[in-house]
Amino acid sequence: MTPARTIAAPATITGYGLFTGAPTSVTIEPAESGYALACDAWANPCPITTTNRSRVPVHPVFEQLPPRCTSVGPEGSPPIATIEHAVGALAGLGITAAVLRVAGPELPIEDGSAKPFVDAIRAVGTRDLDHPATPVTVAEPITVERDGATITLTPADAPRYEYHLEFDAPVSIPPQHAAWDGDPDDFATNIAPARTFSFAREVEPLRALGLFTRFTPADLLVIDDAGTPIDNELRTPDEFARHKLLDLIGDLALAGVPLCAHVVARRSGHALNHEAADAIARAH
Repeated sequence: MTPARTIAAPATITGYGLFTGAPTSVTIEPAESGYALACDAWANPCPITTTNRSRVPVHPVFEQLPPRCTSVGPEGSPPIATIEHAVGALAGLGITAAVLRVAGPELPIEDGSAKPFVDAIRAVGTRDLDHPATPVTVAEPITVERDGATITLTPADAPRYEYHLEFDAPVSIPPQHAAWDGDPDDFATNIAPARTFSFAREVEPLRALGLFTRFTPADLLVIDDAGTPIDNELRTPDEFARHKLLDLIGDLALAGVPLCAHVVARRSGHALNHEAADAIARAH
């Protein structure tokens, strides 16, 4: 078994929240076990687990819509939103213990990828702890599905994540596939830089309701129905699938890390990722 791992020294990332537009920062701090969130509004750090995942929408506009991000917080307190990219960075780099100390209602969105978090972590390094990292495994296949999207987990001797991206009309983006086998360097190079993306036909009505006014398409990836960026460029031809894979890695970390299973996701988003994390946790 590999040793548990934490960050070697605190690392801070500052910026603005995607949905609130509020100034915010997160300091990733060393810990002995698990992931936790901390902020001045809470009496104690809150473990980042399926039990503490918040169902409170990040913005009132989303009250009748599936989740657009992942939020965690103690019951009865305001949650902290948009944690998935930072948590994905931790899981992707093989870090099994850390505290995310946040000053704001959500984590900084930066460029919409996990790269700023990966860069900050790698700048200070990691250190092994004096106990092993016990992997989260699945003894029997687990499948969750919703509206034509599926996530299946099967037992495996090593981690394997796959994401298959497909869109229905009017979107004309061809199917894409991205995969990751648990290697931290591969994650840092090929998965972490992939940015969140939105369709222009969805963004404009939301901007009219007051969302995303701090950002422009030059800051965050906005695309038309053919997948062409507005005032921006794709980092890789399959950046959309790679980012969905990043979200999957971050969301499933709520069930525990490291996750040792073969994960195959098709067309899934945060809502189904959350269901899969819940199913893994129930199986344990």
